[in-house]
Amino acid sequence: MKIAALTKQSYIDWEGQTTAVIFTQGCNFRCGYCHNPSLVLPHIYQNQPLIDEQEVFDYLKSRVEWLDGVVISGGEPTLQPDLLDFVRKVKSLGFRVKLDTNGSNPQVLKALIDAELLDYVAMDIKTLLTRDNYRKITGLKNSDVITLIKQSLALLRQENLEYQLRTTIIPNHHNDYIINKLKIQFANDNYVIQQYREAETVADLSQLENV
Repeated sequence: MKIAALTKQSYIDWEGQTTAVIFTQGCNFRCGYCHNPSLVLPHIYQNQPLIDEQEVFDYLKSRVEWLDGVVISGGEPTLQPDLLDFVRKVKSLGFRVKLDTNGSNPQVLKALIDAELLDYVAMDIKTLLTRDNYRKITGLKNSDVITLIKQSLALLRQENLEYQLRTTIIPNHHNDYIINKLKIQFANDNYVIQQYREAETVADLSQLENV
């Protein structure tokens, strides 16, 4: 699996849990506000070294008694073709696993759930679930993405699995109307609003992607 970074100990990425956080390389979205451009933009990450899986597992084995779980984030982890095998190895060490995802790969999400490899899922809801609104945030023109995200959402709602839906408030997009509509739509879910924070973003660096 393409592992770009490892945070060895975190208290903030899974509420109530002490975790290691694994960041995978690559994403199919181009959200301008994303503060992980080094995980998203190929022209930035293509020359950066990856972390060897064995190094990650050696660390996890040394922390079996100290960590509660492992968070797999990105980038977009479900793009990794060997994600299921990787999570199986993590679970075999006795760790609980949380997945961070944009919801665009319901087939992979279903495979992970069906194999009982996940304990928690945090899924981004970028904005209102319409093609035009998602295009403004992600840059995607694919009309199928909303269908895929709705499929992922249905999976989370029907499975006996803890999950959280989250929206980062983006200046000049998430007005009161959009925020209120989202709160109503997801009133029966574990839904949270996250504040945007200033940092070097995908928007700052994406103009160089095709140079």
